[in-house]
Amino acid sequence: MTEEKLFREVEALEGEMVECLKNCIKIKAIGPKNGGEGEAEKAKYLEDLIKDFGFDEISRIDVPDGSVPAGYRPNIIAKIKGTEEKTLWVISHMDVVPEGDVSKWDTPPFEPVVKDGRIYGRGAEDNGQDLVASIFAAKAIKKAGLTPRYTYAVMLSADEETGSEKGVKYILEHHRDLFKEGDLIMVPDAPSPDGNLIEVSEKSILWLKVKIVGKQCHGSMPQSGVNAHKAGAKFITAMDEAIYSKFDMRDELFTPPISTFEPTKKEANVPNINTIPGEDIIYFDNRILPDVDVDAVLDLYKEVAAKIEAETSAKFEFTPVMLDRAAPPTPPDSEIVRLTERWVKAVYNNNPKPGGIGGGTYAAMFRRQGFHAVVWARGDELAHGYNEYSKIENLDGDAKVFAGMAVFGL
Repeated sequence: MTEEKLFREVEALEGEMVECLKNCIKIKAIGPKNGGEGEAEKAKYLEDLIKDFGFDEISRIDVPDGSVPAGYRPNIIAKIKGTEEKTLWVISHMDVVPEGDVSKWDTPPFEPVVKDGRIYGRGAEDNGQDLVASIFAAKAIKKAGLTPRYTYAVMLSADEETGSEKGVKYILEHHRDLFKEGDLIMVPDAPSPDGNLIEVSEKSILWLKVKIVGKQCHGSMPQSGVNAHKAGAKFITAMDEAIYSKFDMRDELFTPPISTFEPTKKEANVPNINTIPGEDIIYFDNRILPDVDVDAVLDLYKEVAAKIEAETSAKFEFTPVMLDRAAPPTPPDSEIVRLTERWVKAVYNNNPKPGGIGGGTYAAMFRRQGFHAVVWARGDELAHGYNEYSKIENLDGDAKVFAGMAVFGL
């Protein structure tokens, strides 16, 4: 069978895929907002590598960025022409997050280690596994002597980890004509261990900075001041009760099936123990179901703050650090969903189903532009964690999924 031939070609490339992923891990492609120098070195390595893969065209979109040594952030696009006008896009990212506390890694994060069928290193799963799988799916297609049904296009993008201003967001704003009506968008991200989740919807994201202003004084004379820290603690407790009670809607498409409103980061206030802080800053990470009004959530924050202000005389100021309203969902019966279901099931013999997540991905950007996009990958959900790894079997399997989708379609 032609399908078996294609899959054998993928399997024959396993050693090359492992080496490619190891080489990607060695290149510290961290964006400047996270203290790095960007993706230029990794892009050069990958562009040189895929020149012999049989792509019909390879191009680059370099987005100017004076904060990195190269002066730009690279985005690579490579295509194999298909028999139909429609294009299947597989869009991954080259940048990675910092390693964090190196002492908490069992192996050096940027020195890849292969052990027990796994490749360890920062960026192995996020997003190295499927970046590598996407380009080697193309090489397998050409080695098998097949012409894909859909034009198969891979994009290796920049700046995913810090907002995509130099990556997909820029490309959609300045090169929208690359994407045609009816194109199918696959974002291999947000993996699930069994590969059963095909993400078709994302929650709204509201990161909210809350500044509490009181009056600083000596720790022995609290009546002379207004304890901003205490007012903030009262606010957190009151918000937890009020917001989860008011916005208790459920949507079983998501895990968890509710909106979440969680206090997270807290900035330092006073440097010494015996001073009542006159200012405190806390943050909330809100992941809001698509049918919940984000403005109503903001209104409740302010309503609860007004009550705490009346009790304590502290004043509250609110600043949205990020506000990303939920995009229209991809219909569960759309072509890209059914296509993904078919080939994930064919490769992994599982039962993939559409679902939603609380995180944000490229897919939302495409959905806002009217495209049907899915997010799918198989992995152990290790993104941004210590001892990140990719299973070699997932590297092989995901490459088979992408190749099957492109060559045979539905």
